[in-house]
Order: sequence, then structure tokens, then C-alpha cells
Amino acid sequence: MAELRQHALACLARRDYSRAELRARLRPLAADDAAVDEVLDRLESERLLSDQRYASQRIAARAVRYGDTRLRQELRLRGLSDADIAAALPAAGDELERCRALWQKKFGSPAQTPAERAKQLRFLQYRGFSHTAISAVLRYGEEA
Repeated sequence: MAELRQHALACLARRDYSRAELRARLRPLAADDAAVDEVLDRLESERLLSDQRYASQRIAARAVRYGDTRLRQELRLRGLSDADIAAALPAAGDELERCRALWQKKFGSPAQTPAERAKQLRFLQYRGFSHTAISAVLRYGEEA
């Protein structure tokens, strides 16, 4: 059990992990899942492991480049609950403003052809921005 805790602390010293990620890293080292859960519960009670903190840090690091849909999906894949995601997502800021800033940085000018418009649309969709934000940004680009 002490070895599991030491390994967990070594992982957390490098970066924050979600509970599910850390469980996956510790599981091969443990004899049973109960020992892993006990270590994780203790780390949470000592506030060394926190899904809310992990979600906030992950969103802060990636919100400039990605939309709310992509951020939500990434956090779900890392085992975070919808409640933790919903609590952390407002810290990302306004999705429309982030989408507009990214579009301005990448393209800077409105599309001249339907093919260029489709390229801009696909880029923003891949980055996980909502249809509403993308439509507003592309309309804004045409009006500018």
C-alpha cells in the first residue's frame, strides 16, 4: 500500500490526474482494486487528488484552442463526471469570443469561395465549437 501511495504521489508531482486516470496507472501495480481505491480515497481526503481541480486546469490550458464540445468530450474520456465538467466549463470564457479569436488568428479574412468557407467551417467544427458560434463568426467575417 505504501508503494502504491508513493507511485501515486510521484505521478501527481508531475501533473494533476483525474481519479480515473490515476486509477488506471495504479491498477497494474496493485494486488486488488480495493487497495487502489483506498489510496485514491485517502489522496482525495488530503486534497492531493481532485477531479474539480483537474477539470479547471485542463480547461484553462486548452480553452484558447478548443470549443466547449471538444473540451467536454476530452474530460469525459478522462473519466470526469458531467457535474465536474459543468462546474469547470464557465471558466473557459465565452465560446463565441474564443471561436472568433481562433478564426482571426488562423484565417484573418473572410472566405472568398465556397471551398474556402467549407475549409474554415471544418476547421472550427474539428476544434469543437458549436454551430451557433461558427455561424456567427463566419457571418462576422463576411460583414467585416
